[in-house]
Amino acid sequence: MCFAISASAQDAQLKLWYNKPAGNVWEQALPLGNGRLAAMIYGNPGNECIKLNEATVWSGGPNRNDSETALAALPQVRQLIFDGKNKEAADLAAQKIKSNKINGMQYQPVGNLNLYFPGHDQFTNYYRELDLERAVATTTYTVNGIRFKREAFTSFPDQVIVIRLTASKASSLSFVASMLTEQRLKNTDRPGNLTSLSDGKTSAFRISETKGKDELVLSGISGDKDGVKSKIRFQSLVKLQTEGGKVTSSDSTVSVSGANAVTIYISIATNFVNYHDVSANEENLAKAYLDRAMVKSYSQLLTAHVAAYKKYFDRVKLNVGITDSVKNPTNIRIHDFAEGNDPQLVSLYFQFGRYLLISSSQPGGQPANLQGIWNDKQSPPWGSKYTININTEMNYWPAEETNLPEMHEPLIQMVKELSVTGQETAKKMYGAGGWVAHHNTDLWRITGPVDAVYSGMWPSGGAWLSRHLWDKYLYNGDPAYLRSVYPALKGAAEFYLDFLVEEPEHKWLVISPSLSPENGPMTYRGVSIDAGVTMDNQLAFELFSNVITATKILNTDHEFAKKLLAARKRLPPMQIGQYSQLQEWLHDLDSPMDKNRHVSHLFGLYPSNQISPYRTPELADAARTSLIYRSDISTGWSMGWKVNLWARLLDGNHAYKLIQNQLTPTGVNKGGANNGGGTYPNMFDAHPPFQIDGNFGCTAGICEMLLQSQDGFINLLPALPDAWANGEVSGLRAHGGFEITDMQWKGGKLVKVQIKSLLGGNCRIRVPNVLKMQNGTTLNIPKEANPNPLFQLTDIPQPIISPKAQLKQVNLKNTQLYDFVTQAGHTYTLIYQNSAQR
Repeated sequence: MCFAISASAQDAQLKLWYNKPAGNVWEQALPLGNGRLAAMIYGNPGNECIKLNEATVWSGGPNRNDSETALAALPQVRQLIFDGKNKEAADLAAQKIKSNKINGMQYQPVGNLNLYFPGHDQFTNYYRELDLERAVATTTYTVNGIRFKREAFTSFPDQVIVIRLTASKASSLSFVASMLTEQRLKNTDRPGNLTSLSDGKTSAFRISETKGKDELVLSGISGDKDGVKSKIRFQSLVKLQTEGGKVTSSDSTVSVSGANAVTIYISIATNFVNYHDVSANEENLAKAYLDRAMVKSYSQLLTAHVAAYKKYFDRVKLNVGITDSVKNPTNIRIHDFAEGNDPQLVSLYFQFGRYLLISSSQPGGQPANLQGIWNDKQSPPWGSKYTININTEMNYWPAEETNLPEMHEPLIQMVKELSVTGQETAKKMYGAGGWVAHHNTDLWRITGPVDAVYSGMWPSGGAWLSRHLWDKYLYNGDPAYLRSVYPALKGAAEFYLDFLVEEPEHKWLVISPSLSPENGPMTYRGVSIDAGVTMDNQLAFELFSNVITATKILNTDHEFAKKLLAARKRLPPMQIGQYSQLQEWLHDLDSPMDKNRHVSHLFGLYPSNQISPYRTPELADAARTSLIYRSDISTGWSMGWKVNLWARLLDGNHAYKLIQNQLTPTGVNKGGANNGGGTYPNMFDAHPPFQIDGNFGCTAGICEMLLQSQDGFINLLPALPDAWANGEVSGLRAHGGFEITDMQWKGGKLVKVQIKSLLGGNCRIRVPNVLKMQNGTTLNIPKEANPNPLFQLTDIPQPIISPKAQLKQVNLKNTQLYDFVTQAGHTYTLIYQNSAQR
């Protein structure tokens, strides 16, 4: 391939870098994480601040938030909805169904490690970076002719945060270290110092104690909330290992004077075992982590960390071109992207999303929350919880396809746990079997409705989460895995089977009460509660279909499958309304003026596969119309979702336009109902404020533009924009256990593709131009449905179309469809038919 720079040289550009410190601005600091521990590195020469998190430091403790009055009120709420009295139904649901006590606990910070360097406020030659290939943050600067360097990482294998301080001249390192927290201290009642924060507020910070002359100790208790007393105890230990110089301590600080180099070890642990057990000894755990790390040299720790991280990160490479823009600091590149020519920033942003997922979601740990694992506020926006009506799921859209299946495991485990806690909610609140979850949950796996009825009266969180259980199976094809998650899948379907109720007009089975997440018909004037909304119908259809298929694979529950099949036939079909849009509600209530950031009725297009330009062109056109009505500019995560939606509509240029909108500094985007979404200088997604889901959503969208596998075949370059006419990618995964080990294109044509088959079986590909097998094997032109069971499709009911709708024909590009049979472990190479003469 002909690029301005080689792929290996381009990988060296996988760094976020800046020529100024972050100051006190969170959205300019650089994130480090190992799935359990997290740090935000500000890179301030004189007053370095390192914000610390541990994934299980949440407010409160084990609790439930089921409403005791919901079951009795349920029939009346349903009848009010069917009578068209939605406002009265909402009022009754707010009084009787919503939890009026507990609205979920909050993810909270541990505190700060502060390093004060006297005289370092006057510096030159400043530089800081986050190296995505090594997961290491580095800061360098010069003071009085001496070059100072700080290197930091959160070790994956050794479970500590490590900071290395060096100087170009011996005996030049002098600083004071202390720890601060807003949490209550466990072993003392010392009051906090009133401190001004960057947002203009004040907070009481409590300071650490010293242990010996070279160690800081911070023992804390997380906050209470909603009457739930905190059960989380944490301990943070900071140990300084100096080379030369002198170390002294006060009651709350450690001072280093004249050292040659210093290595700082940070260990944090809590008493959390699982969502119903907080019996661990945090002091012993923190000490054990620290002791194990300190017997190793800095170079040993760094080498092991980089190797453990690269095992995941190096699986995928992406190159869509590179220009001189890479010479600019990252914040300048973001500022210039929409109007400039900087294709490598897309690769950087794509890989940053993978970096964030590796760093915030590790096997055996907690799933990435609303802010991943990084939070500096006692009361963060939306509690930094798990918002499961889109945001948590979006966090995991890139997990399987960008070759990070291990990072998916914490979410899979959380769904299993919710399938246990949600059983009591289903029974107590709705008299139903199976399990249910609403639009939010937390560390303690609550499953009752929280927040206002406008958003909380949505009983379909369990169904959406359950699709992740199934989707993972489509990638790994492992019956043993499917058997392990089948009880949770079945339980989600059991709840729907019991909860569905017949609506009076068409005698369809509908979910009621519910809503289209965080939106309502404009004619309802702020009321959202309803029955049979489109997203619920799509969720139920997909869930029932997946469980029916699972019963066949596992040869179990055949009678239950018959019940699901009978209920699925009575679900409302999708409908196309008077404005040619895909209806969001059971009735034609959509308004072309609605610019809400949620596009929940398009779930059937993405992440589901119920709407397809190839199989359901009328629905695809209606979805396209709905997207146009909603407009492009929105909050950050919504634009990330829309990248995927336009990619599924095979419109690469429109998807790329959304990437341009996303990679715009926050506050610059204008238009729609949600001005301000975009990207912060440190590449965090701007809702605003910061939410990490937009990062993950856009990473998934970039992948969808290059590879899709939900439509019965592997679609290569399905939504390639003109801006990426030449490129190459390796390591992406598709359904059926297929990995694209190499794919190259030039002038929009696929030049070469290597596909590794991990499971064997039929491989069906759709490509933009004629290919041939490099070894001369004949490619078959398929005439029947794909025989590979991992590409099985379910027929979608014909939509009901308003006579006022004016649909447009979906114009599909000319593509080639090929079949070839594969053997497990073998790699197959296809090349452009005319490539030999090129």
